[in-house]
Amino acid sequence: MSGLITVIIVASILGAGLITGLLFAFSNFIMRALSDLPSDKGMFAMQRINVTIINPVFMVLFLATPVLCSVIAFTSIQNINESGSLYLLIGALAYIIGPFGITMLFNVPLNNLLARTDVSASKEVWPMYQKRWQWWNHIRTYIGVASILFMTIGLGSNEPQ
Repeated sequence: MSGLITVIIVASILGAGLITGLLFAFSNFIMRALSDLPSDKGMFAMQRINVTIINPVFMVLFLATPVLCSVIAFTSIQNINESGSLYLLIGALAYIIGPFGITMLFNVPLNNLLARTDVSASKEVWPMYQKRWQWWNHIRTYIGVASILFMTIGLGSNEPQ
């Protein structure tokens, strides 16, 4: 394994860890805390979170990690017979499908719906949003954890003996 690909793998594990940790925080306590608030307050708070999360640090991590994982997947396919390559491939694809893909396909559209909804409709929209958003958040969190695990095993398998 070249030094550059090792750096890419480590950066991917770091990016995946940070993003998955954020998703875990939402699954573990943030959404629970918001659900304890009155509907209009919880919905308003989530609307504000969805605005403030779009910042340079988050966007670099969120967008760069799947790009790096794509490089890992491509390299792993080219070197599939090398030790650790299958683990790296599975981990990289899991990240692209889970934390990135599920976010884009399910959570972002729900966030967009919430952004278009006036807080006065919170009693109708907020419970549905919470249920669907949390379901997909739990799934992408689990897949993110698996991704980190597989990439770490793959990286460890490529170390000189």
